[in-house]
Amino acid sequence: MASSNKPLEAQLSTSGLLANAVHQAEDSGDVGLKRHKGLGPLVSSRAESSEPAPATKAELMQLETGQAQTLSRSVDREKWDSKLDFMLSVVGFAVDLGNVWRFPYICYKNGGGAFLIPYAIMAVFGGIPLLYLELALGQYQRTGCITVWNRICPLLTGIGFAICVVNMFVSFYYNTVIAWAVYYLFSSFTSVLPWTSCNNTWNTADCQDPFNMTIINNNSRSPASEFYEFKVLGLTSERSIEDLGGVKWDLSLCLLAVYVVVFLSLWRGIKASGKVVWVTATLPYICLTVLLVRGVTLEGAVDGIIFYLNPKWELLLVPGVWMDAAVQVFFSLGPGFGVMLALSSYNKFHNNCYRDALVISAINCATSFVSGFAIFSVLGYMAMRQKTTVEEVATEGYGLVFVAYAEALATLPASAVLSVVFFLMIITLGLDSTFGGLESIITAWMDKFPQTIGKKRALFVGVLVSCCFLGSLSTVAYGGQYVIQLYDAYAVSVTILAIVALEAVAVAWCYGVRAMGSDIKAMIGHKPGAFWVICWRFLSPTAICFIVIFALVHYEPIPDYPEWAECLGWILTASSIMCVPVYAVCKLIETPGSFMQRLRASCRPQEKPLNPNCDTKGPIAYV
Repeated sequence: MASSNKPLEAQLSTSGLLANAVHQAEDSGDVGLKRHKGLGPLVSSRAESSEPAPATKAELMQLETGQAQTLSRSVDREKWDSKLDFMLSVVGFAVDLGNVWRFPYICYKNGGGAFLIPYAIMAVFGGIPLLYLELALGQYQRTGCITVWNRICPLLTGIGFAICVVNMFVSFYYNTVIAWAVYYLFSSFTSVLPWTSCNNTWNTADCQDPFNMTIINNNSRSPASEFYEFKVLGLTSERSIEDLGGVKWDLSLCLLAVYVVVFLSLWRGIKASGKVVWVTATLPYICLTVLLVRGVTLEGAVDGIIFYLNPKWELLLVPGVWMDAAVQVFFSLGPGFGVMLALSSYNKFHNNCYRDALVISAINCATSFVSGFAIFSVLGYMAMRQKTTVEEVATEGYGLVFVAYAEALATLPASAVLSVVFFLMIITLGLDSTFGGLESIITAWMDKFPQTIGKKRALFVGVLVSCCFLGSLSTVAYGGQYVIQLYDAYAVSVTILAIVALEAVAVAWCYGVRAMGSDIKAMIGHKPGAFWVICWRFLSPTAICFIVIFALVHYEPIPDYPEWAECLGWILTASSIMCVPVYAVCKLIETPGSFMQRLRASCRPQEKPLNPNCDTKGPIAYV
């Protein structure tokens, strides 16, 4: 081996391991590497800007091995069959249930049309830059959310493990909501929808038709409300977080059906899931169009739309409005879940990730905005029928979908058909997000252990889906609604924002925006502008930190939950985010040298992938 006094790239270029890797690439029929026998510089642009420390023989051998393995993985890595497969997968993940039921309610509650101003500002300066960052990072590094951070900043590799834990928690309760929609879908295949009357076994004496009330009763409940609470969820006055009861068998079967679909869509890899999303990502837009056209033609629809968009400019001075805008943007676009990293890692090297980020963001925001017309046009019709205000019939969260909207559809001609269309839209919206979240976990562990898990994808997906199903059973108990509220309040919100902030710090301050800019230039031909650099280094992390601080300062526990449940909630929060400091401590302990030497070494990018643009016929842009 060459002396360690020679430049690092010169030493590596003489390695037999790298030569074998090149021959492997040539034998695989890759045109790009056949035309370029020399690999060129093998260190990142960040390393070019500083003099590397002398490397020992053992370190060089380890780096050579890692480089050769990285090249081999890049050559063999699965790729999307088409650009449309990728775009549908990403849009399907980003456009989820929150676009349909959360954004319209948040918009009207926080100033109507005026809310679009803070929403747009948070998207431009926070959500879109971080989405662009994740897409570029995944496409360049070509690996999942665990391995990528070991390359960028080994000290923060725990980010990847935290992402996997968060996605598991989301799967535990998010798929149960899809199971509710499956239950409603099956219940819609009847001439008379079961939530239209009070003559059912689950109805109580307080049940009254809201469109034909002869007695005013403060305790009255609509048939749709009782169907949702008593028939679907199985709630009773005895149930609470302290007494969940047994598992509700019909809901558990719906949940099982959801996970079976998820397994069948994911076990063969992105080439299979990329075809499934042709249905699951496009069908929601067809359904939304049908519901929108029907909604705006209803009597009273205009009043609902005006209520939705009527600007309340004074609310722009309320900090909570900006907080809601930021949370909606980050959770809608989806940075921090590792999904963009995973899905973009299967792209061609020269794919225009910059354009993708803008297109995905535009589609996502437009879908949220248009969904408001479909929702509030129907709520305006409901208010007119009930002779009340839109504010009275508009509810937040699950009740908007499974009570208010379901009740409205039941009053229309061809109500069963419209109900099938609506709940089919809810199911497909949810499935796309589940595909993305679990694919993030799958890709992360397959790349972490390519020789074991990487070669047994079907088995790993089966085990993962089975674990998620078992973890979800508590949410389909008779008191499962209380478990869902606990997950929703503690398992994701603060954690995912902290993860996104750490990602920005790792890339902008440890890896370096100059190195990241060079990586992006190698892929799309130009570096990101000053706007993106400023957002990555300062604006986006700062905005997220303010959001987290605001959320913690204004924290309120879930009403009527015991103290032990609140403690359990904070344990859920800590169980994911603690992966970062725990891994960092372990990394510092195993790294030799003084504390400062350990810290510097742990913050320095370690694994440098060779240029992975094996799919291009043009000149290789060296790393």
